[in-house]
Amino acid sequence: MDLQLIKLMISNVFSFDVLFVLLIGLVIATIIGALPGLTANMAVSLLIPVTFGMNPIAGLVMLTGVYTAAIYGGSITAILLHTPGTPSSAATAIDGYELTKRGEGFKAIGVATIASVIGGVISALALMFLSPPLAQISLKFSALEYALLALFGLTILGSLAGDSMAKGLMGGVFGLFLGTVGLDQMNGIPRFTFGLLPLESGISMVPAMIGLFSLSQVMIMTEDIFKGKRTVSIIDDENLLKGRFLPTWKEFKLLIPTMIKSSIIGVIIGIIPAAGADIGSWVAYNEAKRSSKATDELGEVGKGSIAGIAASESANNAVTGGSLIPLITLGIPGSATAAILLGGLMIQGLSPGYDLFTKHAETTYSVMFGFLLANILMGFIGYVIAKQAVKITKIPMTILAPIIIALSVVGSFAIQNSIFDVYTMIAFGLLGYFMRKSGFGTAPTILGIILGPILESNFRRALVLSKGNLVQYFFTRPIAIVLFILVVSTLFLPLIMGRINKKMSADLNMSNAK
Repeated sequence: MDLQLIKLMISNVFSFDVLFVLLIGLVIATIIGALPGLTANMAVSLLIPVTFGMNPIAGLVMLTGVYTAAIYGGSITAILLHTPGTPSSAATAIDGYELTKRGEGFKAIGVATIASVIGGVISALALMFLSPPLAQISLKFSALEYALLALFGLTILGSLAGDSMAKGLMGGVFGLFLGTVGLDQMNGIPRFTFGLLPLESGISMVPAMIGLFSLSQVMIMTEDIFKGKRTVSIIDDENLLKGRFLPTWKEFKLLIPTMIKSSIIGVIIGIIPAAGADIGSWVAYNEAKRSSKATDELGEVGKGSIAGIAASESANNAVTGGSLIPLITLGIPGSATAAILLGGLMIQGLSPGYDLFTKHAETTYSVMFGFLLANILMGFIGYVIAKQAVKITKIPMTILAPIIIALSVVGSFAIQNSIFDVYTMIAFGLLGYFMRKSGFGTAPTILGIILGPILESNFRRALVLSKGNLVQYFFTRPIAIVLFILVVSTLFLPLIMGRINKKMSADLNMSNAK
């Protein structure tokens, strides 16, 4: 970029009309993201018609800002109510709700806000400076690489299992089975649909997630109310709103490595088409759980740690910028929301590729800079909204439970205007209730549903491409070899390290005894 282009970029973004629509879009998107079932896809698709009469810079800056703000907004209800507003916030709910129960919901939202801003800013910088070279990597991915990427995602199941790895793996396998429901992607034959036409498109992801996370939580709340228990012990705690929003400087320094590492993971996952923010957040969360050490300041990931929130939220917002890299350079959307943004790009008469960086360079780099600014402004908007959102925990559960049910029903129905999705949500709510009462985690099941179709379809395509010799085909794909090594190391490295630690402890005890 030359100096003249930088001046034009700054003047374009800091104009009144661009800043006005950006702020409005950020507020609306944060609220939409916080409402269960109203995803980033919906937020962007709802606001695309609004951009018809705008100039390209204002319209596209608003849409990209809406994308990242909606992803962030999902963390608010995930933390306060164990109800992820978006699928990408499911990992955040694990540690966030534990912190809320301890009276630290305001602080948890603060960590989520900072992590989201840092992840978004890093992804915006990657979008501005690394677009052409990084986008070339995604071109080299074939069906085999996608299958191995999904398999790599499934290695996370063990770390999501909680106290019982066996139950976690069983929940994940059950999710994989649910992912096979619908039309066979290779030959179009219905599977496990029981003659129900809506099931031919598969189990709808968002209603299933709302049921497993939100409705099952309401059922547990209701059960505790009938038993005379207070489900959340902080409802009457007057100190809730007086707590810290920002972590201490000591905590922040400990969180920096996790946020940077998770942001890089998020950018890489975002560049790879079909991965998405939900997979990015789970991969980063798993890495944080594997590598983070429990401390008095951060706690243990999975049991109420701000490190878990920082990992998940920095990764899912980093995916947003990463997914735009192949979109603007190659026309390949890195996520479902990026695919919708492609429509917004075409509406403005812009086509992805070489022309965006030459003929329309002023517009392209202005939108990139606007995306960077959107992530920074998101932090200030998050602070204002969080102070009000945290008051949700002050509402009695007898009032809050019906509100969550209503939002869950509306969110499930609104996706496809289908009452069948509402029935799906109720069925998965009952399933989630019995799973949680029996000690089975719902997160592995959700991950299995997400990754199952990706793994199956791409593995079968890889078999076709290999022409019956998958091993030989595998050794001709360097990226596939790297991914396979990552899968194997993720599966077996914890076991090896555990044995080494046991042996070292035993040797240390023997030397101390002598």
